[in-house]
Amino acid sequence: MRILIAPDKFAGTLSALEAAQAVADGWHRTDPSARTELLPLSDGGPGFVEVLHTALGGEVHRAEVTGPLGAPVTAEYLLDGDTAYVESAQACGLHLVPAEDRDPGRTTTHGVGELVAHAVRAGARTVVVGLGGSSTNDAGAGLLAALGATPSDHLGHGGGTLAEHVDAVDLEAARQAVAGVRLVAATDVDNPLLGIHGASAVFGPQKGADPDQVQRLDAALAAFADRVDPDKGTRDVPGAGAAGGLGFALLLLGGTVESGISRVLDSVRLAERLDGADLVITGEGSFDSQSLRGKLPHGVAQVASGHGVPCIVTAGAVKVGRAEAAEAGITETYSLVESSGSVEAAMNRSAEELRALAADIARRWSR
Repeated sequence: MRILIAPDKFAGTLSALEAAQAVADGWHRTDPSARTELLPLSDGGPGFVEVLHTALGGEVHRAEVTGPLGAPVTAEYLLDGDTAYVESAQACGLHLVPAEDRDPGRTTTHGVGELVAHAVRAGARTVVVGLGGSSTNDAGAGLLAALGATPSDHLGHGGGTLAEHVDAVDLEAARQAVAGVRLVAATDVDNPLLGIHGASAVFGPQKGADPDQVQRLDAALAAFADRVDPDKGTRDVPGAGAAGGLGFALLLLGGTVESGISRVLDSVRLAERLDGADLVITGEGSFDSQSLRGKLPHGVAQVASGHGVPCIVTAGAVKVGRAEAAEAGITETYSLVESSGSVEAAMNRSAEELRALAADIARRWSR
């Protein structure tokens, strides 16, 4: 039996590679003769550069950039020919901010702009920015400041400053910094910048915002958008709200939004690797309604379904019914919380519990 194991990260517990290895190890406990092929994946968030480097080769560059709270961090991007792949989470990721310091009114995307500038200086003519896992809610103002937009002193200091301190914004220098460069926002989030489906309302609470702060952040982003997008042609583009509005900033600079999942799945040649597979196993930390709006397991399931290969999802928690999952091309779902008996066990012993779950799945599926 040949099994392709293609998960995303289990956020907060396992990288995509660690999750794939745990599934393979568990499966072999039950079925040592199975051929397991590991294919860790990313949808544009953490792991984006690592996954694409494995698939494409190219050269990984490192740069010291401004982290989400202003302290320097070391981040990587991939240069493959004249195309650079930037993982925004390496410069502004939620994992870079201690839980007690999480405040999307303070965090900045300045380091992402520094990475983009670094890639352009290295010769990139296309820069693909993977969006996901951010701690920010600044509408990409930090990125714009890093590329030369003014007034940079306030643009670069978090989303909470945008309404009170930014009266006018000049984007000309930022646009010149990326002139002739194709910018791509790689995301499968289709949220606009503002409103009940926007960056602040949907993602702010995940980054530490309480309901009152969500309202203040949305108002700050609206005030900023009025200054830089007076014709309102960009703020409502699907994906503008990705990564706390980082998608909005890339669009202001002439960028486009593309599916992060599609780009990754094409790069790793998932369709080809499914040839001859008996089963594909994917997964992520929480498989919920957002997952069915185009997150990685959904993308894997769609490709697998087109090749007639059953697709299983393993997740820390499963919050999607069987009928919804089946409609998305998913054959079965399995939850670590249910198999281990508690959220605590699923979080604290993720690898061990995932191995045990995979061994149990193998007993049901091996032939």
